[in-house]
Amino acid sequence: MMSKSQENLEKVEQQIETRQKNVAYDTREFTIEIIVNKFLKEIDKDNNELYVPEYQREFVWDERRQSRFIESVILGLPIPLIFVAEISEDGRLEIVDGSQRIRTLAAFLNDKLKLEGLTTLSYLNDFVFSELPISRQRKVKNLPMRMIVLSSKATEEVRNDMFDRINTSSVALTPMEKRKGIYKGKFNDLVFECAQNAIFRKLCPIGTHFEDRQEEAELVLRLFGFSEAYPKFTELGKKGVEKYLDDYLAEKNKTATDEDLEKKKQEFESVVSFVEKTFPSGFAKNKNTKQTARPYFEAIAIGTNLALKENPQLVVKNKDWAVLDKNNRNTFYEMLSAKYHTHKPDKLRERIDFVKTKLLENNERIS
Repeated sequence: MMSKSQENLEKVEQQIETRQKNVAYDTREFTIEIIVNKFLKEIDKDNNELYVPEYQREFVWDERRQSRFIESVILGLPIPLIFVAEISEDGRLEIVDGSQRIRTLAAFLNDKLKLEGLTTLSYLNDFVFSELPISRQRKVKNLPMRMIVLSSKATEEVRNDMFDRINTSSVALTPMEKRKGIYKGKFNDLVFECAQNAIFRKLCPIGTHFEDRQEEAELVLRLFGFSEAYPKFTELGKKGVEKYLDDYLAEKNKTATDEDLEKKKQEFESVVSFVEKTFPSGFAKNKNTKQTARPYFEAIAIGTNLALKENPQLVVKNKDWAVLDKNNRNTFYEMLSAKYHTHKPDKLRERIDFVKTKLLENNERIS
């Protein structure tokens, strides 16, 4: 009779073999020009061959980090492999790891990035791509980059698992995980208390990649911090999102009174209550979305917050403007499809203003 341990060992081998079949891959090499073309061609129709999945849509690298990456590329330094997954239904390539790098390359080749803060190639500072000699432009575009391509057999579960493993292999904490331990205080406690609100969590689906990574608290902090910074976003523009939120939280821990905390809590609950009654999908783009996109959340949450401050009795009758359909793209869809600089003050203000204005102009006046 086979022992229990032998049975388990056989099951282990079967499990390994099954899993290995699902993560079959091959290595491909493309020039930077080809990679950028695959990313940009038909991106406006959301039909680009190489695309960024919903949970990675936020472009978080600032200009200095983008510039440093471009400097590394030009110097010929080793660049991490890009991981993509081939989607069986349409043959498109979903970026599993490397979206910030690919978007930085696309921005640079299209003069959307002016290099800054470089020390090794300091004379490149203030240059855009088209200002380089033609010979250097060609050399950059013809540089090869290696790409690991998961076969189309890889399920969404396998792709998500790979993303999670790649991004947690170094056990790096998310900014909000760091804040939880560093910025202790009453305001921090309020942020995490709000993040546990049952209705809020129902309205904010969190994908497997961000589960238990304090993503809900990150969204609450953005609601509070960006609402207060509106409309100029001066400090946000100077510091970038992460540093601005760090400083905002630290300052609020020092200065917020009990009355301030109670007002903030009521503000949060008013936004959640209004969104629950007004938007069928809550803070998600649609009912099938498994991850709350930060740019969409900010537009809806902060736009709602500002509108309610002007009209606490707000009731909205027309919500067609908020329906997102890639086959029937409206103004809001286009705003949220920005390829670069999603958290530049003007982009953030534009989408918040759009929601605020639409809510107020579609107000159903109660007689």
